[in-house]
Amino acid sequence: MSNSKKEKVVLAFSGGLDTSFCAKYLAIEKGLEVHSIVANTGGFNEEDLKTIENRALELGVTSHKAVDITEEYYQKCIKYMIFGNVLRNNTYPLSVSSERSFQAIATIRYAKKIGAKFVAHGSTGAGNDQIRFDLTFDVLAPGIEIITPIRDLQISREDEIAYLKKYGFELDWKKHEYSINKGIWGTSIGGKETLTSNKTIPEKAYPSQIEKKEELLLELVFEKGEIVGLNNEKLKPLQAIKKLEEIASKYAIGRDMHVGDTIIGIKGRVAFEAAAPYIIIKAHHLLEKHNLTKWQMHWKEQLGNWYGMFLHEALYLEPVMRNIEVFLQDTQKNITGIVAVKLLPYRLDLVGINSKFDLMQSDFAEYGEMNKAFSGDDVKGFTKILANTMKLYNSVNR
Repeated sequence: MSNSKKEKVVLAFSGGLDTSFCAKYLAIEKGLEVHSIVANTGGFNEEDLKTIENRALELGVTSHKAVDITEEYYQKCIKYMIFGNVLRNNTYPLSVSSERSFQAIATIRYAKKIGAKFVAHGSTGAGNDQIRFDLTFDVLAPGIEIITPIRDLQISREDEIAYLKKYGFELDWKKHEYSINKGIWGTSIGGKETLTSNKTIPEKAYPSQIEKKEELLLELVFEKGEIVGLNNEKLKPLQAIKKLEEIASKYAIGRDMHVGDTIIGIKGRVAFEAAAPYIIIKAHHLLEKHNLTKWQMHWKEQLGNWYGMFLHEALYLEPVMRNIEVFLQDTQKNITGIVAVKLLPYRLDLVGINSKFDLMQSDFAEYGEMNKAFSGDDVKGFTKILANTMKLYNSVNR
């Protein structure tokens, strides 16, 4: 096939072994003009991006593009995960799983822009990411064909290395003991221990090592549910997240092992560190407990869980997600104030809040002390009415 007639394929490229193999395979075996793209969600610095670009060009791609989608990822996803206090299985802040849909959106957007007939990714057939990429591609561009060499060939790592070596591309592909996926909303760590049910990864496997042991008091400033400052410094939300991560990661806060159900129906286990996400969600939740009503809290918990589940299950593009976002946004009108947190090695303490919307500051009543709006006789009558359904049930079912 001549170069002028080659069809274009856009490859979601990370620079690792799998996507490096895909770059060569798509050009040589499929005869395609390969255009690689890396969608940065806050996990790559400039040096990382340059290394990835150099690798792509060395592999012979026709063009390589890096797009920073961190702001889009925050505005369209992270913000709502904070509003919903999203921790999957009460543990995991969806660090990697939430960003994949946005990387897929950026990839298919680029494929449409350059008129590519094909789009490709390097996911295997064993995990969640294959579905997140496939589904997003198929919904946004059903006319663009998806190619997945690693999954379709079921090729081993050793065979990938041999294939690249055959075509003159030889690097030290020695498999790292632990695989690391980093983004603005946390870092996941996979290794031999995460394939078991009874072991945890060692301290050395975490990218951030503990450096601080003396306690540190921080004040997180929230405005309508968004973090907009630390202590006396006003910051944009992404700046605040990055600064908090830099400070708190030195205390090894936000580490855990997440166990959950994969989209394909098997159990999965992964370690993670997410100091800033963990602290922000806990602090935000505390502020909400002071400022929202009982039923606002109840329904937020329900819909926040659904929002996190749909994100994990690759359903970000489902229209109900936009409906939930409207609800979550509306609940944040009074989530403005300061939350004091104390950082200590491996943990944090929530100290308290200061907000003009704090429902505890009302003159209406003081819990356990006194009330000014009702009498003891009112409580007696209220209690009798409240007991009616239970008394009725017990009278019938003695």
